Amino acid sequence: MLALGRFFFFHENLNLSIIHNKRSGTTPTLILFIASTKDTAGINIAKQLIDHYNFEKLSETFHENPVYTKTFQNKETKLLFVNTEIVDTQFLGDLFNPQLFIFLSRHSSAKGIPTLSVHAPGNLSEAKFGGKPRTVSVSPACAMKNALLEMAKLTNERGLDYEVSYECTHHGPSLDAPTMFVELGSSPKQWKDIKAAEVVADAAVAAVSECSSCSVALGIGGPHYNKKFTDMALTNQKAFGHMIPKYALGEVDAEIIRQCVERTVETVDSMVLDWKGIKGEHKSNIISALEELGVPSEKV
Repeated sequence: MLALGRFFFFHENLNLSIIHNKRSGTTPTLILFIASTKDTAGINIAKQLIDHYNFEKLSETFHENPVYTKTFQNKETKLLFVNTEIVDTQFLGDLFNPQLFIFLSRHSSAKGIPTLSVHAPGNLSEAKFGGKPRTVSVSPACAMKNALLEMAKLTNERGLDYEVSYECTHHGPSLDAPTMFVELGSSPKQWKDIKAAEVVADAAVAAVSECSSCSVALGIGGPHYNKKFTDMALTNQKAFGHMIPKYALGEVDAEIIRQCVERTVETVDSMVLDWKGIKGEHKSNIISALEELGVPSEKV
């Protein structure tokens, strides 16, 4: 009953004219930027989008919040604000079928290292923080690479003391449309950093750009912030879709690996294994799953 009640609450608080029917059969062309009113970093990133890219405020509303629009490279984009935590937005999949969801979000970590990050959402096992259990969103590998490259370029040009990194697939929502997060972290100090928020906003716009030719990989193993995968994306034509970290491998089976491959926009043409970052007890299961899928792998 709780989920049903929440569903109707959202319908009462949005202007239905902006909803795109998932079952209409039309090719989705809309790109949605999403920020949460509960998220300081997300709001600051959204403000930079509005201010620096001259987003137009519409008469439409969503969650009783203004809706903004802008056309980039002949692509219609809208900026929406939700009144839930950003990970609790599974309901968006019932309302929209866009070409791309781009979530503007804070990033949190215990160490508090200043970090700008990019990742696909979804749950490799249980759903502790939104989304569906054992269900990942569709990962837009090339769009995420564009955002990562822009973050790295601008932090260097502007002299910002931030790390730039991929994160592994984690938390909700688990959506059936291409979905990515661009994040600013890792503590309240960084969430309020307007210069860093500008970089993340620029990276979000870069994700909308046409993608150059790249080789798309599924990354397996290593830490949550995988420097090896990040460096590969920043220095060559490799782009990563989903990434499965070492800590999740005990709950990952062949079906999840297959799902990560199939739920990537582009064709996954290789598996990149952070071999030292995979426990010995998991290596044989991973190799068996990869052989079943028939996708070539490389160890780094």
